[in-house]
Amino acid sequence: MQHVFGPVPSRRLGQSLGVDPVPPKTCNWNCVYCQLGRSAPLSNRRETFYPVESIVAQVKNALTLPVHIDWLTLVGSGETTLYASLGELVNAIKVLTPLPLAVITNGSLLHLPEVRAALTRADAVLPSLDAGNPALYRRINRPHPEITFDRMVEGLTRFREEYSGKLWVEVMLTKNLNDSEQALGEIATILRRVRLDEIHLLAPTRPPAEPWVEPADEDAFLRAAAILGEKAKIIHATTGEFSVTGPDDLMDSIRNIITRHPMRESEIIETLHQWTAAAVIEKLNWLAHTGTIEPVERYGIRYWRGAPTKHH
Repeated sequence: MQHVFGPVPSRRLGQSLGVDPVPPKTCNWNCVYCQLGRSAPLSNRRETFYPVESIVAQVKNALTLPVHIDWLTLVGSGETTLYASLGELVNAIKVLTPLPLAVITNGSLLHLPEVRAALTRADAVLPSLDAGNPALYRRINRPHPEITFDRMVEGLTRFREEYSGKLWVEVMLTKNLNDSEQALGEIATILRRVRLDEIHLLAPTRPPAEPWVEPADEDAFLRAAAILGEKAKIIHATTGEFSVTGPDDLMDSIRNIITRHPMRESEIIETLHQWTAAAVIEKLNWLAHTGTIEPVERYGIRYWRGAPTKHH
């Protein structure tokens, strides 16, 4: 299905059914650690890229399938809040199911009243804050010129004043960028002003947009937890079962996951256990030949992800 993928094992949300309302890779950040590769070009215009009805129909279909789902998660192939009809989509999904709904966002557009209003009914919102000063923000997140650091922080603060659900802020710890005592202290200063429920400390475990990016080490995570305080939680790498949803061709289903959620080759073979490993690898190589997906090596492990998409 074009807009629904998984369920995939989430580091925070158990078995998460992903709902993607934006084209790949529509984003107003170009993060050095992004598992989806570089954003080319950057986009900061909110649009209703697809009809709400078509997305909701696919969600409804996925909910009838015999798979375990803990959360539904709105997570874009880029920035989720660039979908202009986000509020309508959230409301429609909440009507469909009592399952909790999370929205993963970089938080860059929370300064817009219409974006804050669109997220009101979500059970959890997970924005990012990877830097505590404008220079480091530009270095790590490489935002669209319209999105200033001060505007982003202001949006996060205002959103907390209006939002009564769970607010979990994600900090992606990257080696020699934001893992020092000073950098973490600056992040802590900002987050103390916001009444957060939790701070999630993560590392870029999948192949990043820039090959020089490395995850912070264990000492850095312990340092971050100490500086950011009792609300900070170290979130370890994902384990669990991937699922494919829908009546699509099996390789279409797996491609829908890979383009949004890069996977180790071993995970793909395990997910497609009804096929032989040789047959799965043959299909992967065929999709790579068509330019749809690509292999990438990271610490001696072979991953597959969606091939870079350029849109104009």
